[in-house]
Amino acid sequence: MKALNRRAFVASALALAATPALAQQSYPQRPVKLIVPYAPGGGTDVFSRLIAQQMEKEFGQTLVIDNRAGGASVIGTRAVAESAPDGYTIGMMDSAFFTNPGLLKDKIPYDTRKDFITVSLLSRTQLVLCVHPDSPFRTAQALVAHAKANPGKLTFASAGIGTGIHLAGEQFRQVTGIEIVVVPYRGGAPALADFLSGKVDFTFGAVPTIKPHIEGGKARGLGVTRGRAPQLPGIPSMEEIGYGSVDSASEMGMIVPAATPPAIVEKLQKVSAEAVKDPAFRATLLERGFQPIGSTTEEYRAHVDREIEKWIKIIAAGNVKAE
Repeated sequence: MKALNRRAFVASALALAATPALAQQSYPQRPVKLIVPYAPGGGTDVFSRLIAQQMEKEFGQTLVIDNRAGGASVIGTRAVAESAPDGYTIGMMDSAFFTNPGLLKDKIPYDTRKDFITVSLLSRTQLVLCVHPDSPFRTAQALVAHAKANPGKLTFASAGIGTGIHLAGEQFRQVTGIEIVVVPYRGGAPALADFLSGKVDFTFGAVPTIKPHIEGGKARGLGVTRGRAPQLPGIPSMEEIGYGSVDSASEMGMIVPAATPPAIVEKLQKVSAEAVKDPAFRATLLERGFQPIGSTTEEYRAHVDREIEKWIKIIAAGNVKAE
C-alpha cells in the first residue's frame, strides 16, 4: 500500500510539473481577442493589426482586434483587467498605461501595478522636437536660449491636456527650465495643422506623422527622443544635444489580466517578442515608424514601474490636470 501511495504521489508530482509545458503547447485552442483601447486608425491600432497578423503565423489561431475607445484608454484597459485570466483576452497598451496613474489618480477603476501581468514591451515610436522651416531656430539650444531670454513668449502646440504630445512638451519645459505658452488643441490633427501653418512656434511630433513634413520641407527637426530615429538619421538625439532626460515616446506593450497562468504568459511573450524580431517584419515596422523591441516580461514590468514613478513626478510638478 505504501509503495502504491509513493507511486501515486510521484505520478501526481510529475503531472503537476508537466502542466505548464502542456498548457503552453495546447494554448490557444480558439481565437484570441486583442483589446486595443483606442478607435481604429491610430498608431496603437495600426501596430496591433500588424503584429496580430505576424503572430498568427506562429500562434495557430486568429487574433481578433477589439477596439474599446474612450476615457483616455481607461475603458479598454479596464476591459482587460476584468477579463478571465485564461489567455483569450489580451491587451495592447501605449504610454497612457503609465501616465494615467499620475493624471487620473484614484479615478482609474483598476490598479495598474496589481491587476495586470506585463507580457512584453514590443515597440517604441520616438518623438521629434520640431519648429517651422521659417523659424530662426536651427538647434534646440537656440530655441531654449531664446525662451529663457523671452519667458512666456514661445508657443507650443499640444494635442490636448494630458496627451503624449502635451506631456512631452511639459517634460521639455521642466528639463530645460523654460517658460512657454501651451496652446491646447482637441487632437493631434488640428495641433499639427496650426504648427505647419506657422501659428505656433514649436511642437513634438511622432516620427511616422512628422517624417513626411520634415522631408517635404514643411517642418524642421531639432532633436529626437530616445536615440536617433532610423527613419530620420540626420536629426540628432536629445542625448547628443544635452537634453537626454527628455525621453517621451509612444510605447506599445502587451498585457494580460493578473492570474493568467505563467505558461500562457510565457508563450505570448515568446511569440510576440519573436514576431517583432523577425527581419522582414522588423523592416516593415521601421518603415511605419515603429522601433521594434521585444522585451522579457520582467524587463517590461520594471520599465512600467519606472515610468509610472517618473510621470507621477512630472505631472505633479507641472500641475497637469486631465480634461
